[in-house]
Parts: sequence; structure tokens; C-alpha cells
Amino acid sequence: MPPAVPVRLRRFLRTDLTASLTVFLVALPLCVGIAVASGVPAELGLVTGIVGGLVAGALPGSSLQVSGPAAGLTVLVYEAVTEYGLPALGVIVLATGVLQIALGAMRLGRWFRAISVSVVEGMLAGIGLVLITGQLYAMADATPPGTGLGNIAGLPGLVLDTIRSTEALTAFGVGVVTIAVIVAWKHLPGKARLVPGPLASVAVATALCVVLDLPVAKVDLQGLFGSLRPLGVDEFARHAEIGVVGTVLAFTLIASAESLFSAAAVDRMHDGPRTEYDRELMAQGAGNAVCGVLGALPMTSVIVRSAANVQAGARTKASRILHGVWLLLFVALLPAALGVIPLAALAGVLVHAGWKLIPFAGVVRLWRDHRGEAVVLVVTALAIVVGNLFEGVLIGLLLAVAKTAWETSHIHIDVRDEGRGRVLVRLSGNATFLRLPRLLDTLEALPEDRAVELDLQGVRHLDHACRTALTNWASARDEEGVAPLTVSDRELAAFRSTRQ
Repeated sequence: MPPAVPVRLRRFLRTDLTASLTVFLVALPLCVGIAVASGVPAELGLVTGIVGGLVAGALPGSSLQVSGPAAGLTVLVYEAVTEYGLPALGVIVLATGVLQIALGAMRLGRWFRAISVSVVEGMLAGIGLVLITGQLYAMADATPPGTGLGNIAGLPGLVLDTIRSTEALTAFGVGVVTIAVIVAWKHLPGKARLVPGPLASVAVATALCVVLDLPVAKVDLQGLFGSLRPLGVDEFARHAEIGVVGTVLAFTLIASAESLFSAAAVDRMHDGPRTEYDRELMAQGAGNAVCGVLGALPMTSVIVRSAANVQAGARTKASRILHGVWLLLFVALLPAALGVIPLAALAGVLVHAGWKLIPFAGVVRLWRDHRGEAVVLVVTALAIVVGNLFEGVLIGLLLAVAKTAWETSHIHIDVRDEGRGRVLVRLSGNATFLRLPRLLDTLEALPEDRAVELDLQGVRHLDHACRTALTNWASARDEEGVAPLTVSDRELAAFRSTRQ
């Protein structure tokens, strides 16, 4: 037995420990960049990453996916902080966590996977567009207008202001260098790619600014304890309004869907234990509850960090817990290192992240094979850009439901002249109110001097609106004394009983 201990230790050092360091290096620039883009102190992004590792990472659910602040929530967090103030963020995140725990306890975790993939991809595309347009301003050390349409409308002015200002042009160049390093990094030899691309790009940009003493804005440090805003009881009463409730629902929907979609994707990357979705939802809720109490950013499971964890050889949840430990040690021992990072470099990382959120190839493929799904995706994305994240997702969900209802209500109407003054009308499929205008147009166009036989045997579903319309049409023929009507189906006795 004793010889087995060193074997386990070597396996741990080779897999989970190494993977945890890789995830830490990927998470570090993303945590800081997402916090800055969300309009909150940089340290709060690191706090969320720490909680994601130590709290959500230790709880049962998924063994290999990693939690932390996500680019997908950046826009919503920025809107919430702008409208309600930073103190409200803790209330919103805490309420989100409690709601996630309740949904998981009610075993509703799997239902989040029923959300249309087109809506989710449209949501991510819309977030990517808003993220890119907002971070282009940050790359030039400028302040974005704040709304999706405002950011887009202001881009020509941003270009002119950047060209006219040496400082803005320098900062934008730093952001471009950052993006170029990320794009080029994946083409380097395998050993060079042991250092994650986002970290390498920020390191290169930071070194460039330090060596050349470039006049660009740096990360503003407040200190870990100075940035934390623990919740007080009065905060709940102060922010108990309808708008905050709607924001909580948006946080819950998006964070839960993103986490569980990520879990499904991560499960396809490894052959270890599968995700228990209800427990994972509760784990995410517990992490968000702690983040809310600390006044930090909301968390989700993040596919970028999770994929890095799996690809680095992680075998157990120890890797994601340790990544939280490394983040905590970094904040405690090397906080000043954040103060030399240029904001333009972090903006470049997020512009690249936003670009990857837009499924260009997926839209083309959907348009070719499933145009309805492509329309849902595009409309959801545009609604987010024009309005806000919550409204965009809601519009996307309603459009997806309407599309599904329209497709499932297909009915085939076959009209045949049987000769000898007799017409056969055979219906098959699902007769719902969505197809009622076409059905009535066909029936009312039938010649009045012919006997009509209505065959409903192929109808799988006849809703109340169609049954009532058919009854009224049949009664009208009887009252007008036109050619007789017979119904040949044996199944739908309800139609006959309605006429009696």
C-alpha cells in the first residue's frame, strides 16, 4: 500500500496541479478585464474568480468545469451598475444566487437546457457585438456612450478623435498589439503555447508600455479590502424595485443557461463523471450568494477556462479549487502587479473574446439549413444591441416559441372532386388557430351545390378554435340548406357532439 501514495502524488502533480496553474494563468487577465469592462474595481473580478474556485469548485455538480466572471454578463453588469449604482450589485447577485439554489432544489436544472440553442447563440452574439463596440472605446482610453446603439453611432467620432490624439492612438496601438499576439499565439509551436494566449498578450503589451514608457491608462487599484462592499440590511430595502427584480431574473436566466450549456460542452470533452445539473445549479447559486455578500461580480461556468482545464489534463475538482487558491495568493502577495497593466491591453483581450462569441459560420449554416433558426439568432442579437440584454433574450425566447408553434401546427388540406356531386375534404396534421385562416378560406371556397365529406381521421390535434370554426361552418351550411355535409372520422366524436 505505501508505494501507491507516491504514484498518486505524481499523478496529482502531473494532472490537477499543472492544470490548476494553467487555468490560473488563463483566468487572471480575464477576471481583471471583465471587471474593468463591467465598470467595477478590478479586484472584484478576482474576488469572483476566487469564490468560483474555492466555493463553487468545492461543491458537487460538475467535476471539471471552472467558474468565474464571464464576458457574457459584462454588458448586463455594466447596465445594472450604471442604472442602480455599485451597492445594488451585491443585492442583485445575492438574489440571483438564492434563486439559483431554489431552482436547483426544485430539480429544474435540466430545464435550462431546453432553451433554444439559437436564442443562446443569439444572446452570445449580441453580447459580443456590444462588448466589441464598447471595448473599442477602452482601447483608445475613451469613455463609451454606454448603450449599444450609442456605441455604434459614436464609432466615426471615435475614429476621428483617435487619429487626432497621440495618446489615444498610442493606446489603440497597444490594444491592436494585444489582439495580434492572441491571434498569432495559437500558431506557435506546442511548447510555446504552454503559456495561455490572453496572459501572453497582456504580458507583451505591459512590457511594451513599461520599456517605452508609453502614456496609456493603467488599471486603477483600490486594494482588495478597499474594493469589497459587504452587504448591509438597508441595501435590500433601498433597491427593492421592479427594475431590480427584472435584472435579477435576467442574471438568473443567463448565468444559469450559460453555466449548464458549458457543463454539457465540457462533458463532451472528457470521459470522467458526468455533470449533475441540479447540483451544479445549486453550486453556482452558492457561489453567487457569496459573491453577492461580498459585493463582487456574478459568476458562471466559463467554457474558455473549463476547456483549458480539461486540455491541461485535469482529472478531479482539485484543479479548479487550486486555481482559486492561486488567484487568492496573487491578490494577497502581488497586488501591485495589476497597477502596471494597460487598460487598452485588457480591452484588446475582451474585443477578441467578443469576436469569438459571434457565430459567423453558424449563422451561414443555419440560413442554409434552418432559416427560421437563423432568424431567431439574428433577431435576438440585434434586439440586444438595440435594447438591452434582458429584452433581447425575452424577444428571442418569444420568437423561438412562435416559430415552433407555427412549425408544429402544420396541416395538410386535400380537396378531391369524387364525382356525382360529391367533394371529399381530407385534413391531416395539427389543426390549430395559427392555420385557421387558410382552413376557412379553403372550406368557404367549396361549391355550394356539392355534397361535402369532411375526413378528419388524419388530424392528430384539433384545438378549440379550429373545432369551433368547423362547427360554425358546418352549421351555416345546414341552415342555408345547401348540399349536405358528412364527417367520416371515427376518432373525433367531440366534433360531432359539438354540432348536436
